[in-house]
Amino acid sequence: MAGLTLDPATVARARELAARAGQPIVDLARRHTTVSVERATLRLAGLGGADPDGTPWVNLLLDSVRADVGLGHGACLPVWDALVRGEAEDLDTLAQKASAGSVRFRIPAGSDADAARIAASSAVGHGVRRIDAQRAARDRLIAEVGDAPAKPWIYLIVATGDIYEDIGQARAAARAGADVIAVIRSTGQSLLDYVPEGATREGYAGTYATQENFRLMRAALDETSRELGRYVRLTNYASGLCMPEIAALAGLERLDMMLNDSMYGILFRDINPVRTFVDQRFSRQVHARAGIIINTGEDNYLTTADAVEAAHTVTTSQLLNEFFAHEAGLADWQLGLGHAFEIDPDLPESFRLELAHALLARALFPEAPLKWMPPTRHMTGDVFRGYLLDGFFNLAGALTGQGILLVGMMTEAVVTPWLSDRDLALQNVRYVLNAAGNLAEDFAPGPDGFIARRAGAVLEEAVQLLERIDAGGGGLLDAIADGTFGLMKRPPDGGRGRDGVEEKQDGYFNPAGDLLEAGGAEAP
Repeated sequence: MAGLTLDPATVARARELAARAGQPIVDLARRHTTVSVERATLRLAGLGGADPDGTPWVNLLLDSVRADVGLGHGACLPVWDALVRGEAEDLDTLAQKASAGSVRFRIPAGSDADAARIAASSAVGHGVRRIDAQRAARDRLIAEVGDAPAKPWIYLIVATGDIYEDIGQARAAARAGADVIAVIRSTGQSLLDYVPEGATREGYAGTYATQENFRLMRAALDETSRELGRYVRLTNYASGLCMPEIAALAGLERLDMMLNDSMYGILFRDINPVRTFVDQRFSRQVHARAGIIINTGEDNYLTTADAVEAAHTVTTSQLLNEFFAHEAGLADWQLGLGHAFEIDPDLPESFRLELAHALLARALFPEAPLKWMPPTRHMTGDVFRGYLLDGFFNLAGALTGQGILLVGMMTEAVVTPWLSDRDLALQNVRYVLNAAGNLAEDFAPGPDGFIARRAGAVLEEAVQLLERIDAGGGGLLDAIADGTFGLMKRPPDGGRGRDGVEEKQDGYFNPAGDLLEAGGAEAP
């Protein structure tokens, strides 16, 4: 596509500043672990299930370990030391005995520590190989049935609360043209410090993210993929207090995309910043290994801040998300960086401004798929106006070469969409994309025109913001505390989940980190 030409020196400066802001956060993450990172590692080693009250065994086992020896050395050393010593014949039994108070954990030394490391590495390695096998299975199925025929991929949400009803709706949506099915999580799941177990049939404005729900939906969409002759991708949400665990389960059950933003949980769920940054790094390492595309959450900033005045904060966050993603091993093809069509439609030149912002993202991240989000903030309940706005949104996506297009609903802000609403919305998308064709290759804004000048101004404002973060002394954590992003002020010592963070001690051991870092993110 023709697109925009950005000043290479400004682009390089922006990425340099993003790296300078992000590296101290990476260093912080490397020095700490969290309860969710350790639980995710136990899940990779094969521990699942729950007690009769529904409390997951990973939570019960980790709580016992932490009560005895803390988490500064990680969970693997004390857990596999207990197994090697014969405290239980397997991980499941150990968790049950530990929850009953019949096991005491220690930090082994010498040859005992060596034996625990070997056993833990073998068990966790088995889980990582399962993720590798699922990635290979995805590649084989795409080769067998074919991929989505064109981009942008059409991304549609289902959210009934009942996984079995979700399956029916998802298959119907795929038959109507959706390329990606996203199953929204039940309201509030991001604040649960455990992952529910089993197939669930009761959720609130969404369906619980569980390993069994992942398995059921993936199996159903595999059947539909063979029926339609194209691979239908599945998306869920790796955010909140259990980000690493949900990422691990997604890799084990072959999900294809995951919502995973470096700051969303901090800003919009008031989760402690340190907890979030530690968890997101591990979760992105899992995604990199699993070949999962992440979707970031910059579109959310524009639901609380003005889409014109705050446009540069979206670009700044995209640059930071890119840095954190690359550091964790994700490749450009896995970066579904988010942005949205959220400018007030009553503002003069609003569509030109939307095109400028969308083209800036496309030019700044040419190899990333980009996730283009529909209007929500200025949907008034007038479904005719909303349908027209969604049409303009679809046209902007086609003109600017977006990679993932979330289907907008004209009933936004009125009701949870009916199946008929989704059908009409998909008709809107199909008409615009079919009519526009490859119009992006013909769309070339003048180098000195309104769109090019606006894109350049937003990029320059992003550079200036990154320079202020760099000069501020407290770096990105202080910028978050000051309300720089989405107008949300989140101090580094506040928020939910801070008590689940521990600093690593000398001798900390977690084989998952080394195994995941050894993996690659080659393009499919």
